[in-house]
Amino acid sequence: MFLSRWIRCLTCAALASPAGVLAAEVELAGVFGNRAVLLVNGGVPQTLAVGQRSREGVRLVALQGEVASIEIDGTQRRVRLGSAPIQIQPQGDAAPEGGQELRLVPDTRGHYAVQGSINGASVRFLVDTGASLVSMGVAEAVRAGIDYRKGRQSTSMTANGPTQIWVVRLDKVQVGGIVLHGVEAAVHENALPVVLLGMSFLNRTDMRRDGGFLVLRKTH
Repeated sequence: MFLSRWIRCLTCAALASPAGVLAAEVELAGVFGNRAVLLVNGGVPQTLAVGQRSREGVRLVALQGEVASIEIDGTQRRVRLGSAPIQIQPQGDAAPEGGQELRLVPDTRGHYAVQGSINGASVRFLVDTGASLVSMGVAEAVRAGIDYRKGRQSTSMTANGPTQIWVVRLDKVQVGGIVLHGVEAAVHENALPVVLLGMSFLNRTDMRRDGGFLVLRKTH
């Protein structure tokens, strides 16, 4: 079965913890005088004055017109109003020698969500060990430039009954510093609220728990 009960939940998991900030995706959503409205990891808008930090540890360093300078654990970047979100990798969060590693923090429901990309198109993943394949709806497939109708047709049993799917192979899937090529995926005829990061990706990583973290490390 490609879908688990998690598919009914829309989640926004933080990629940071009080003990140390991990990689983050930041968007400048608005400017009000000397305050900036930031979206961090797809979460709720947060209005910050210069010098203040978001709940995830993103600090607003400066604000000049429609450009905000932000900082995470010593790494500074600039983000412009109306531009695509930027991804920041803190200096202290480099991948360990011998492979890429990603540490995720659960949301309040215990689910792990992470920003990533498929064929270069930004998507929001939900880690789902109950999904055999990376799974997405038609809209996400089209946005990623996938000619899904050339894939192998099949049927998947979901909580809402059988649905048609197309099994395809993705050129590139990136989550944090982990990049995999030739990942098998299922494109569902029905819309999905998130893209499921299923076992066709997870089986190519070493997945383990470390305290409250879920750690993914690229193996092959």
